[in-house]
Amino acid sequence: MQKHNLQCRIKPKRKWKSQGESIIIAPNLLNRDFTASKPNKKWVTDITYIQYGSTTKYLSTIMDLFNNEIVAYKLYDYQQTPLVIDTLKEALVVRNHLEGVIVLSDQGSVYTSYAYQACIKDNDFASSMSRRGNYWDNAVIESFHSNLKSEEFQYVKFNSLRNQDVTERVITYLNYYNEERIQEKLGYLTPIKYGVMAA
Repeated sequence: MQKHNLQCRIKPKRKWKSQGESIIIAPNLLNRDFTASKPNKKWVTDITYIQYGSTTKYLSTIMDLFNNEIVAYKLYDYQQTPLVIDTLKEALVVRNHLEGVIVLSDQGSVYTSYAYQACIKDNDFASSMSRRGNYWDNAVIESFHSNLKSEEFQYVKFNSLRNQDVTERVITYLNYYNEERIQEKLGYLTPIKYGVMAA
């Protein structure tokens, strides 16, 4: 990311724990309106965990509600603030430094942390948050993560998986989802195909 000069401007006087401190709660701007007339108007984001053996990996994704495309993702061994900030940075690179995007998340400590909210603000985005413990407020991305785990890992013996196996399966599924899996909402097109045709 350094070659793109993508750094969030964090005020140096304040120091925050890497886990993030729950200090900023944003309103629910989407209010369950998961439609978007154009790309890069509404993004939804969330973290899910994938457990294998005695180890857990954490997947952070960002989805564009215009065509349900997974714009960016990060798969880390920990669930801390850098995971969600790095996912947001990747989305900024992929989508060429946008402004005014509404980004919906839950009220987890990584999203309410000063560092993440500063990154949102520094890039002229608008933070939106679901109500605490309310699945339906962020149902689209929650459903995506549920499908990923049920379709890609349901019949796998988790004790047999290695770190590399999990990573490869996640990447394979994300590519399949964006490029091959058709959706009724998109007129039975894939997210990528719908995005290209609507451009």
